[in-house]
Amino acid sequence: MATTIHPSAIVDEGALLGDGCRVWHFVHISAGARIGQRCSFGQNVYVGNDVSIGSNVKIQNNVSVYDAVTLEDDVFCGPSMVFTNVYNPRSAVTRKDEYRRTLVRQGATLGANCTIVCGTTVGRYAFVGAGAVVNRDVPDFALVVGVPGRQAGWMSRYGERLPLPLEGEAETVCEHTGDRYRLQGKNLSLLTP
Repeated sequence: MATTIHPSAIVDEGALLGDGCRVWHFVHISAGARIGQRCSFGQNVYVGNDVSIGSNVKIQNNVSVYDAVTLEDDVFCGPSMVFTNVYNPRSAVTRKDEYRRTLVRQGATLGANCTIVCGTTVGRYAFVGAGAVVNRDVPDFALVVGVPGRQAGWMSRYGERLPLPLEGEAETVCEHTGDRYRLQGKNLSLLTP
């Protein structure tokens, strides 16, 4: 499947894009970017040089993926969500050597208008609600909402809320897929592949 790039988009020489990517209006992908297969970049997306993006990643309109950000496979970035890479920016102080790395693990969803403060890891299949501000690591499968972001529950790989307490010992099954999950303390794990 061929990659399609809108005539208004700029993909700098040296950028690596896998097969089947779709690059829409007014996108700019920098030369050092490394991008997997079947990714979609909505209108007005920017991708920096020191960025790694896995396969089947969807980045909606008006998102800037700055240097020091890694998105694993199947990540969803909602419209106008924000990444940062400097913790304490000042216009008059150059801090490019102080970038803090951000990692978004496989299958995570970052809701519209949320902010991911640099230096954090968003766990596998975690779900960050619209408008939330993430300033600390998010566990696998966690649902995070609010400002600052706080855990409000657990989400399945399918993207549905699971009927589990925030911590303790419990098990449940996703009614859509049959996947089984086990909560042990503050960690949720998938029991079936």
